[in-house]
Amino acid sequence: MAEKPKKAAKPALLSGGNPQIAKGYGDGPVQAWIAAAPGWKGEVATRLDALIERTVPGVKKAVKWNTPLYGVEEGTWFTSFHAFDRYLKVAFFRGAALDPLPPVGSKQKDVRYFHIHEDDPFDEAQLADWIGQASRLPGERM
Repeated sequence: MAEKPKKAAKPALLSGGNPQIAKGYGDGPVQAWIAAAPGWKGEVATRLDALIERTVPGVKKAVKWNTPLYGVEEGTWFTSFHAFDRYLKVAFFRGAALDPLPPVGSKQKDVRYFHIHEDDPFDEAQLADWIGQASRLPGERM
């Protein structure tokens, strides 16, 4: 009797519903993170990923520390996003150089954040502008 194929285990969700995805480079790990993100967080992550790809053709991707990262060169990153209970946090690693400044400050002087809550509409044009600006700045080596 043939054995049924085993279903792939669904990634664990860490605090805030952030998917636990193994470190990896390329689109595959990022798409795995997005697929594992629960509900509205996965829908918003899909929109963010597509917006980043449209704004920065050929963008490099990775997942490290259970966080999708985006850069112009592999190994240096200009933005990321991470799931929390009530919002997705979009990080701009050189955000203090963006105009206008993303609204949320950080303990790190160069980093700025933009939070997306479940029912918040977000201005894709403004996000695309920040993404474009950030992609032209030196990336953060991680």
